[in-house]
Amino acid sequence: MYKTIDNTDILNLKQIAGDLNVFVGDEISPDYAHDELGGIEKMPDMLIKAESTLQISNIMKYAYDNNIPVTVRGSGTGLVGSAVAAEGGILLETTGMNKILNLDNDNLTVTVQPGVLLMELAAFAEENDFLYPPDPGEKSATIGGNISTNAGGMRAVKYGVTRDYVRELTVVMPNGEIMKLGGRVAKNSSGYSLKDLVIGSEGTLCIICEAVLKLIPLPKVSISLLVPFKDMKSAIEAVPHIIRSKVTPTAIEYMSRDTILFSESYLGKRFPDTKNEAYILLTFDGNTDAQVEQDMKTVADLCLEIGAIDAYIVDTEERKKAVWSARGAFLEAIKASTTEMDECDVVVPGNKVDEFIKFTHQLADKMNVRIPSFGHAGDGNLHIYICRDDLNDQDWERILNVCFDEMYKKAEEIGGLVSGEHGIGYAKKGYLKKQYGESHIALMQGIKKVFDPKNILNPGKVCF
Repeated sequence: MYKTIDNTDILNLKQIAGDLNVFVGDEISPDYAHDELGGIEKMPDMLIKAESTLQISNIMKYAYDNNIPVTVRGSGTGLVGSAVAAEGGILLETTGMNKILNLDNDNLTVTVQPGVLLMELAAFAEENDFLYPPDPGEKSATIGGNISTNAGGMRAVKYGVTRDYVRELTVVMPNGEIMKLGGRVAKNSSGYSLKDLVIGSEGTLCIICEAVLKLIPLPKVSISLLVPFKDMKSAIEAVPHIIRSKVTPTAIEYMSRDTILFSESYLGKRFPDTKNEAYILLTFDGNTDAQVEQDMKTVADLCLEIGAIDAYIVDTEERKKAVWSARGAFLEAIKASTTEMDECDVVVPGNKVDEFIKFTHQLADKMNVRIPSFGHAGDGNLHIYICRDDLNDQDWERILNVCFDEMYKKAEEIGGLVSGEHGIGYAKKGYLKKQYGESHIALMQGIKKVFDPKNILNPGKVCF
């Protein structure tokens, strides 16, 4: 059993963290009870806004000695309840630790605190003629949150995911010990990779306080291509052909006309084309106009050859902004179109994307519910949304459970996994256990016990 925070704890933790950084009771905003989707709600007993690694170390020493649960939170943009204090206790917010500490031009790395926003890091890198490749849709998420979920995003098809760009982490263990995991080196075969266990662990193993991230030189040229198709089947079936063409686009996104219209309504801005049922949006980058234009032409010609209606070049800043701002707003636009929603963040083999999307359409008809989607067609990571609209509580709960059961079962049948980039948190842990089975979950629980023997860090999440 965990200790309930009392007045003595409040006084002691205020001494450690400072009066202005500690909040209790009505001082805590209700926003801290949930994340972006709000699938689980629980108010923490205490909110602490962290300022430094040493401060976090002292907070954790106190929490460990007194058996107080601690949940770490960044911007709260998660979708599976990872940053919700499910067992109460302390909610430790790291958004105030938001400094970019060092740029190493020689080794192509940048050192950041966990509260730096993705959009801030992206802008900083570009200003210095570098690119930080991971590009999740939620640009206001923190880097600590991205690392904690191993976020991927739209450029993953060419550049990989967050894990591929983390060189070294400074972390605080549950007992308060400060450790460095990994190293500021390009290769590392020095025993078990503890760093890689932490990436994607959703704050259940330790607290990320600093990260050394790899950068790449900024590509000089970037062009997008918007390709309309008569239906989603035709659009998705084009993706394997594109990948086999030996051209590697930076991004391959799929989107339906309905989702684009939601985004238009939400943003109050027109999308370049909404006449067709389905679209593939691609980006190409490189260091010469000739190289990028040739790659784009190869793919455009291929798409037209296999049934695309047209191929629109998106090369001006105005067009790029219109297209990619619409794509970036899809989640919020779908959310605004309904009374409540929940998400299925599956990842399936690339050649099974069409089969899975078709299955969701059949499921929507069967359950008489809206299930819009969009996603990263190039790497098989699909974002499927079940919309409540005017369903009553009982019907919503029933339909939601049936839809999730059916979709995760289908994903497993075709070789997919429960989550591509949003994590497991609280909302999806039951489905993770179903897919992996007892032996796999027991290994994960064993790792958790070694890192956190008292189970005080983000308890009730992922594999518990």
